[in-house]
Amino acid sequence: MTDKGPDAYRTISEAAEELDLPAHVLRFWEGKFPQLRPVKRAGGRRFYRPGDIALLRGVKSLLYVDGYTIKGVQKFLRENGAAAATARGEEGQQRPVPKPIAEQYVQRRVTSAANQERAPDMLARLESAKAKLDAAIAASRAAE
Repeated sequence: MTDKGPDAYRTISEAAEELDLPAHVLRFWEGKFPQLRPVKRAGGRRFYRPGDIALLRGVKSLLYVDGYTIKGVQKFLRENGAAAATARGEEGQQRPVPKPIAEQYVQRRVTSAANQERAPDMLARLESAKAKLDAAIAASRAAE
């Protein structure tokens, strides 16, 4: 983390580090969200103002915590404005971080393994039910 004051401008690498995002994600978001407009100096170097960082934090929260899509965030910004997204980012700092994807994957695998253990019993029950239905259909046809 940089030792800059809260009002200092940040380079893209400093902003990326502060937000725990890759720099290419910040560049991508600039193309998707017109509200994100860092100051550009000679040579195209980007400098993010404190308001830009706050908005980026809000976009990150909407995407990664609230589960919005890019289009969903675009709509949110159009309908509610950048200030609402910024506020959402401030709220997001107070919320618990969701489980990492790897943890969710492991949980699904554990659940899947438990289901696999029950599968033979379930299959036997389904086959028994099918046999009963087949017998009932055959009896119904014979009665016609």
